[in-house]
Amino acid sequence: MSGFVSFVGSGPGAVDLLTLRALDRLQTADVVLFDDLSAGPVLARVRSGAEMVAVGKRAGRASPRQDHVSRLLVDHAATGARVVRLKSGDPGIFGRLEEEITALAAAGIGYEIVPGITVASAAAAAAGIPLTRRVSARRVQFVTGHDQTGALPEGLDMAALADPGATTVVFMPRRTFAALAARLIAAGLSPDTPALLAENVSHPDQSLSRSTLGALARALAAGANPAVVLYGPLAEGDGA
Repeated sequence: MSGFVSFVGSGPGAVDLLTLRALDRLQTADVVLFDDLSAGPVLARVRSGAEMVAVGKRAGRASPRQDHVSRLLVDHAATGARVVRLKSGDPGIFGRLEEEITALAAAGIGYEIVPGITVASAAAAAAGIPLTRRVSARRVQFVTGHDQTGALPEGLDMAALADPGATTVVFMPRRTFAALAARLIAAGLSPDTPALLAENVSHPDQSLSRSTLGALARALAAGANPAVVLYGPLAEGDGA
């Protein structure tokens, strides 16, 4: 008898930013497969006795292959278990969700997606700024800073990413932001464009650093904390 898989967004990490539905799924799960960035205090909300399986991927570290993670989901659900696949932020934003859904569909296993607060929204909220503004920031765009090899992705729409009237959020930016910034500046975006580096968002050691596109490109490579970069007309802000 097949079980069921809940893809649960853990949000940026603070327990009180979990949705009620996410909390319910954690408290009724038989098995939880969790990423590195969704570990920590959130795991304390998992039902006592549930099996916990770490399947996180971090740049520069040995990590489970995606096909192995997908196979674990299928194998656990095939026993009839209630499985939670816990992902940081929102499962549908740079979370390798499609590969895992495809594996479940091929095995005839049911699933649901429980959305979470994306770190982009959490970072903007922590900085006291909106992501949009009438007239000057009518569009928000999300982009990943690296592909499967860790390099800056090919085929990026640089005209869109260099739009001075958009708020752009770069996920996983640390290793490639200097290269991205150089291409943005070459595409016409001012190096003085406001930029915000948000690290460990919603955690006790959260850090928010306001800068400019050019200055941040020179400084970002140092450090190893999980981070996102926001750049555009709203990134300077006046919040905390």
